[in-house]
Amino acid sequence: MKFMVTWSMNPAHRNDANARFLETGGGPPAGVKMLGRWHAAAGGFVLAETGDVKALYEWTGQWSDLLNFKVTPVMDDAEAAEVIKKISG
Repeated sequence: MKFMVTWSMNPAHRNDANARFLETGGGPPAGVKMLGRWHAAAGGFVLAETGDVKALYEWTGQWSDLLNFKVTPVMDDAEAAEVIKKISG
C-alpha cells in the first residue's frame, strides 16, 4: 500500500531536524520503501510503500520529537480506476 507522508516543522526545531537529517539521511526502516521525497522550507512530503504499517509508524516515531506528520493512504491512477469502475456500476 502507498502512503503520502507529509511533515511540517516548527522553526524552533529547524536546526535539530536538519542536523539529524544530515547525520542519518532520514531513510525508512526495513519494510518501508521510499518512492520519493520532496522538501520545502518548513516541511515536505514522502511517498512510501509498505505492507507493514507498524514499520511506517516506527519511521514517523523516530522523528516525532521534531516534526509533525500526516499519513494518508493513496492510490495511483490505475488503482483508482479499478475502484471507480466498481462503484460506477
